[in-house]
Amino acid sequence: MKDSRKDLEQLAAWVQESHRIVFFGGAGVSTESGIPDFRSEDGLYRQHFRYPPETMLSRTFFNSHPEEFFDFYRKKMVAPGVEPNTAHNVLAGWEQEGRLEAIITQNIDGLHQKAGNRRVLELHGSVYRNRCMKCSRAWLLEKVMESTGVPRCDCGGIIKPEVVLYEEPLDESVLLRSVRSLQCADLLIIGGTSLAVYPAAGLVQYYGGRRLVLINRSETRMDNDADLCFREKIGEVLGAEEEIRLGKA
Repeated sequence: MKDSRKDLEQLAAWVQESHRIVFFGGAGVSTESGIPDFRSEDGLYRQHFRYPPETMLSRTFFNSHPEEFFDFYRKKMVAPGVEPNTAHNVLAGWEQEGRLEAIITQNIDGLHQKAGNRRVLELHGSVYRNRCMKCSRAWLLEKVMESTGVPRCDCGGIIKPEVVLYEEPLDESVLLRSVRSLQCADLLIIGGTSLAVYPAAGLVQYYGGRRLVLINRSETRMDNDADLCFREKIGEVLGAEEEIRLGKA
């Protein structure tokens, strides 16, 4: 790793001392599991489709072009066979050790829960939760993936993934719990996010602690505010931190 041993040792010391860590993560957390992000050079927004991805992931497009929405959604937004990576597993370990207050994630892939985390606040929902727009019956992801065209409930209603599309508001209860977690945190680690998507990115302003760590491959607007700033993959940084903290490196 290019980051200095000194910075990694400092991160390990802070993790060891903390009991209310909040991890605020974005798409970069899951890229090491094989899920593409959005804004990087190889990201989803750099690929060419009939409509821009931002358009296809909007509520307006969902309402007006449901078949094209679900075609794109199944191919590009759902990856049911992927597994948690080192970053997910380290964060799960922090929760087991009683160090983690919460994970606030912009991801919809459910990998934090698959790794074992339970204190997960999903700002943009999850592909694993789906609900009929007519009768409100809940459906598993398999129903959406195994359907062709627009997935339908037994009542005939459209089954909509409980993910937050553009033009839709975030869940207020999730927002409130996120704010409360940030306000009581003793260490905030921001990872794998460009901090460009609002209102989610605006939540970090509620952090009142003294220690801020930022892990992202590219620059963000908060680089100058961070006490530690890493430019490596999140799994590499957290994996190295764990080895140092546990005396394995």
